[in-house]
Amino acid sequence: MTGPTLRLLGVGLAILALVLAGPVVHRQLGDLAFGALAIGQGALVIWAIRLAARAPERRALLIILGIGIALRLALLFVAPHLSSDAFRYVWDGRVQGEWINPYRYVPAAPELAFLRDAAIYPFINRADYAVTIYPPAAEILFFLVGRIADGLVPLKLAYFALEVVTVAVLLDLLRRIGQPVTRIVAYAWHPLVIWEIAGSAHIDAAMLSVMALGVWLAVVKRRLVLAAGVIAVATLMKPLAALALPIAWKPWGWRAPAVALGVVALLYIPYLSVGTGMFAFVHGYVQEEALESGEAFWLVWLVTRLFGPVPGLRTIYIVAAAALLLVLALRLSFASEEDAESRLRRLSWLVFAGVFALSPGYPWYYLCLMPFVVLFGSPHLWAATIAGYLLYNEVQGDPEVAFWIRDGAMNLAVFGALVWTALRARTGRPGEGAG
Repeated sequence: MTGPTLRLLGVGLAILALVLAGPVVHRQLGDLAFGALAIGQGALVIWAIRLAARAPERRALLIILGIGIALRLALLFVAPHLSSDAFRYVWDGRVQGEWINPYRYVPAAPELAFLRDAAIYPFINRADYAVTIYPPAAEILFFLVGRIADGLVPLKLAYFALEVVTVAVLLDLLRRIGQPVTRIVAYAWHPLVIWEIAGSAHIDAAMLSVMALGVWLAVVKRRLVLAAGVIAVATLMKPLAALALPIAWKPWGWRAPAVALGVVALLYIPYLSVGTGMFAFVHGYVQEEALESGEAFWLVWLVTRLFGPVPGLRTIYIVAAAALLLVLALRLSFASEEDAESRLRRLSWLVFAGVFALSPGYPWYYLCLMPFVVLFGSPHLWAATIAGYLLYNEVQGDPEVAFWIRDGAMNLAVFGALVWTALRARTGRPGEGAG
């Protein structure tokens, strides 16, 4: 093996050691220690990209994919410790296995008492007051996985299969835009992917896979109508995927939007027995996450803290953010005849703007940025996907920094990276943070 190849293997094994230690570090030392571990893992991944670019491609790919599989196997039988969402997924699949609408009852309802066990039910969040909030495509996936086998391990294995699709799509896109295929290490070893998919089994894994497939259909195969339908499925796994829909639209075209709406309507049909009950917890969720008050939006929160209450600030922010997204969406739609790289770059800015405007307080919401981390490696994308590990507050009683400080540090890191990206663009450099 050459020097870069050996060093790449060494970095991969170091990341594997961090992943094996991660759950214990989190439980024993708390959120800050785990956040430092995850951010350190991200730094190693950036180093690995540079090493992989200098190593023989075939050997580098074998190491990247081999270590990537090992990282996932390391967490296969480890119960989620960063989030309890996956327990609700398994529960929803179990409920549907009895042909009960998952939007009908809260998990604590007496009608579902016969489904309770010691492995899943005690760890379901909001079990006594919230019906499931997950959209129909996600619920169908939970049902299908549950019919194969019940539990967290089958769910993780299903995500692993979907990740194969994600990796295949990204490898093809890398080739088409002239980037080294070894950049796939940015996905295979990235802390956000490892901890939020292999570790916490978030539904975002399925959303990301289906969204990536839809984008590939749009930019490579030019099957815009089919792409719109596929991305609509991803949207009903996680609504953030809707940000990718404009890549499947032509100016003044109606077929792609019509198909997307038709797919959405079709997927809701199996759950219509509860009527508007499918959205019973949406308002409660909006309140819990401070979206209704506007406190969830970091810029709104910051302006309020600096200058006091500003009448209509939340509305102004939402309108301004929506206008920005509309401009970026139209810019992408009207660029339907551009080359693949240009369209993907435009899409990356649209998805980034949408996520940043939402200001999610959970790292896994940033998973939809991962394809663009792989393809372009822009500093602001790395900052958003790695600095999110400052946000966790799961371990009770550990030394903790106030959330507003951690949230501010993350957003300032992203703003700083945006400035760096802009400055490099002005000098004619691509603004890539990892080669």
